[in-house]
Amino acid sequence: MANKREFDLILFGATGFVGKLTAQYLAGAAPESARIALAGRSLDKLTIVRTELGPAAANWELVVADSTDQAALDALAARTTVVVTTVGPYLRYGMPLVAACAKAGTHYADLAGEPLFIRDAIDRFHDEATSTGAKIVNSCGYDSIPSDLSVYQLYKRSAADNTGELEQTTLVAWLKGGASGGTIDSGRAMMEAIAKDSSKGAVLAHPYSLSPDKSMDPDVGWQSDQALQRAGSIDSSLDGWVATFMMAAHNTKIVRRTNGLLDWVYGKNFRYREVMSAGTSPAAPLIAAGIAGGIVATLTAGAVLSRVSAGRRLLDRVLPKPGTGPSEKTRASGWFTMKTFTRTTSGAKYVATFAGTGDPGYQATAVLLGESGLCLAFDGDKQPELAGILTPASAMGDALTDRLRAAGMTIEVDRT
Repeated sequence: MANKREFDLILFGATGFVGKLTAQYLAGAAPESARIALAGRSLDKLTIVRTELGPAAANWELVVADSTDQAALDALAARTTVVVTTVGPYLRYGMPLVAACAKAGTHYADLAGEPLFIRDAIDRFHDEATSTGAKIVNSCGYDSIPSDLSVYQLYKRSAADNTGELEQTTLVAWLKGGASGGTIDSGRAMMEAIAKDSSKGAVLAHPYSLSPDKSMDPDVGWQSDQALQRAGSIDSSLDGWVATFMMAAHNTKIVRRTNGLLDWVYGKNFRYREVMSAGTSPAAPLIAAGIAGGIVATLTAGAVLSRVSAGRRLLDRVLPKPGTGPSEKTRASGWFTMKTFTRTTSGAKYVATFAGTGDPGYQATAVLLGESGLCLAFDGDKQPELAGILTPASAMGDALTDRLRAAGMTIEVDRT
């Protein structure tokens, strides 16, 4: 495919906030020989972005396409080996591009943290993408690469040590950064979809709603993403308290889908959850309780307001706008560390550490998404042979892990 296509990679949504950051990363990280194009609705805005990128992008071509123009997206997908897209919410704007890539056998990477969108993509295009050889890879940002690759590397290490399958596995997140306007808008899009069709709520609530085969779902009892507990109950090396992690409900579904796509190699007794640190101060229990309660209250309020036009107008006024983000200084001061603890069937214990610098939702995500696109474009011989609607680990595995380590991120596994 790569030899027959005009481009190695097209970045769709290059004029948006995260799109620009991803373009900047690609300008510095892509091989000089890489054939890259920038795509979006406005030729004038694309020209400005390319100019701001400097000499490295001077020869990049510009492609005009709208997310609602199926013919234009079909033509775009047919010209390239990989499409990387930041155009969301994907539930509103993403499906025509998935359709185009599945039809053309074009690899695809997005930042979708939207289970409703991914479930719909699976139902509509998994079989077609499998037949054409397209790797349609969702959630290639802070949500959900650190989660997905951490568990994948735990599995690889336990397999190498012959210590059995994974059982209880918990990710603990520490981070400095904020939710992006795009992330918030994605949440709104899902709430509005559920307001129109309440049956869609089950996709958000069920831990295995992105499973590739419902009949093979493990029976390991109730798994909850809600948390308010001492960190030491997860591992004796931890202090303080942990609380509910905002993106756990999505990330855990991606990790479980990976297990299914890889024929349940993590084990049929694999239980997974994610929490975030609330600190070690005397106020930590109250902070943890506040986080947990605040998330529930926010989701409930959003669901209620999304049902009526007046509520949607209120949300428009008070929430950050899509395509907006913090200053360069603020982005640079961010960071994240994820530690994932597991115990295997033989009793062996491991911890995976995944850490990076830069605001997780912006600067770090641009690295994660950019390297995912480059991996799909250039590392095909190092990847699993799976195609279809995939996850980062099931699509790229060790190839993406190696790329992210080379890009400066810490990804390591230790036996404890």
